[in-house]
Amino acid sequence: MSPTSPASPARSASPASPESPKNPAPTRRLTTAQALVAFLARQYTERDGRRQRLISATWGIFGHGNVAGIGQALVEAGHGGNGTAHRMPYLQGRNEQAMVHAAVGYARQSGRLSAHAVTTSIGPGATNLVTGAALATINRLPVLLLPGDTFATRPADPVLQQLEVPYAGDVSVNDCLRPVSRYFDRITRPEALIPAALQAMRVLADPAETGAVTLALPQDVQAEAYDWPEEFFAERDWHVRRPAPDAYELETAVRAIRSARRPLIVAGGGVRHSAAEETLAAFTAATRIPVASTQAGKGALRHDHPADVGGIGHTGTATADELARTADLVIGIGTRFSDFTTASGTLFADPAVRFLHLNITAFDAHKLAALPLVADARAGLEALTAALAGRGYRVDPAYETEYTGAKEAWEERVEASFATPDPTARPTQTQVLGLLDDLVTEEDILINAAGSLPGDLHKLWRTRSRDQYHVEYGYSCMGYEIPAAIGVLLAAGTGQRTRPVWALVGDGTYLMNPTEIVTAVQENLPLKLLILQNHGYASIGGLSASVGAEGFGTAYRHRDADGGFTGAPLPVDLAANAASLGLRVLRAATVDDLRKALSEARDAEGPTCVYVETETPDTVSGPPPAQAWWDVPVAETASRPAAVKAREEYDRQVAARRRHL
Repeated sequence: MSPTSPASPARSASPASPESPKNPAPTRRLTTAQALVAFLARQYTERDGRRQRLISATWGIFGHGNVAGIGQALVEAGHGGNGTAHRMPYLQGRNEQAMVHAAVGYARQSGRLSAHAVTTSIGPGATNLVTGAALATINRLPVLLLPGDTFATRPADPVLQQLEVPYAGDVSVNDCLRPVSRYFDRITRPEALIPAALQAMRVLADPAETGAVTLALPQDVQAEAYDWPEEFFAERDWHVRRPAPDAYELETAVRAIRSARRPLIVAGGGVRHSAAEETLAAFTAATRIPVASTQAGKGALRHDHPADVGGIGHTGTATADELARTADLVIGIGTRFSDFTTASGTLFADPAVRFLHLNITAFDAHKLAALPLVADARAGLEALTAALAGRGYRVDPAYETEYTGAKEAWEERVEASFATPDPTARPTQTQVLGLLDDLVTEEDILINAAGSLPGDLHKLWRTRSRDQYHVEYGYSCMGYEIPAAIGVLLAAGTGQRTRPVWALVGDGTYLMNPTEIVTAVQENLPLKLLILQNHGYASIGGLSASVGAEGFGTAYRHRDADGGFTGAPLPVDLAANAASLGLRVLRAATVDDLRKALSEARDAEGPTCVYVETETPDTVSGPPPAQAWWDVPVAETASRPAAVKAREEYDRQVAARRRHL
């Protein structure tokens, strides 16, 4: 869907000179929707001499608010495939939120250089976009939203699905998208599309600004004709910048690194978005500074790289978290420093710890009162490496020996969690991951977002390639996995070979959003869906127990006589449900069954599901416990002993919190 090619001459993103009044510019008469689709099909991004379509396809569910406008325009654009470079492929979704998730998965796999548009009707179709838009913006990933809107001309008032606001006549449900969009506009006249469309492309292609972009399209304006300047439909290249660091900030960063005794790098998603993995490896080879990773940054170095110490924070490894507690300089690269990374402000415990943050946005670069190095991750690392090259900096060999030894010890804990001593037993969740770990190569891509799996994956998974680990943890949205896997499959094909893409979901997540299974079947995409059935919300169940809520309302069980949920497990057959939606389903009851099913699914050419019921682990076979705290406030007053005890522990932990100023 997003072929790349060497950059070719095209109109730049700068405005053109006006035409002479004696020679009026040629025009093309189209509806607003037709003009928008034609415009989108001619937008490209260019970075490092490579060029690709900015909007390579449009997802859609049609209703009365977009069927006669954008829907008809997609027909005009020849979505069925007419062999031209400017056609607009159409992808049929089943749920509006899921379509945005699929588009986000595509954008992430495409390195933020190519994106999808999503069109919906007015009313619930539009409001269903809000969750996906929030996820895209929080994760700094581009997606173009094209919701229908109520009539601009107001021929009848109200119309079907219109939100009536007594104090404001120009408000519609689409205004819900304003706070979760990086750019929002409502196109109330055809000619207003020209500046709005250009602004939308600017934001989508800007690595410092990108996220969800919304163009709300009143249904009458979509169908209204206008004489569009032919220039509007010229091919246009949007150059994706790699800003270099300011000289003063660079010199300040170099001095900070040279004076550090125990520096630690925290690699975030910006490393991946910048394609800076090789540059980071070169920097660590020169300096021997260890590298911990956030969820978005995992894979910045391969798991077996000597400097990789694994995930950091609440779901991190003991190795990374102990280094964080004693670090005197924390070097963030493309991270948002969320509460999971900082252990809610308790992790970086050295009294004199300082922060240096390389980030393309000044907003993020100044977090934790850091010394900012505002630049593209790759450009910034190249500058740091060059600046340090002649100054003889390298960490103390004893520090290197310390963290490599700790890394080896942690690997022993990983092996213990993955071990399957009884092949006839029902596997635990970590044993499931161990069997998958034995099977995959650097080709495979794993997708997850919520539940207990992100914690286990962040601590234990051995990432083999820069894009293998795809865990959405900015919004941690249940239901992201299946549609995102479809987006990744559309982006990750290599010729006739499509890379194996695994969507890992628990039963709670599956029940949230299984609808795009139908899309995978329709497109015959070789999705590998792995459903882990544990009869409830395992992650929140464990959290509930730890904060004194006693696991209430987290198990999928029949009600008991007291009105609770402690009865028998519900007789829900998710494997049968997945099969009813068109998947081939492989059921696995034991470790041996699962090993065979995973191998068969990996080789399958069509969409396939592996279904397994997992065993509750004991303290030996389960994952290592959290290596750092996370702040979930506990009831300050309570009568039940569990909550009283939990509050005592909370008060103890919160006392260690600090503000880095």
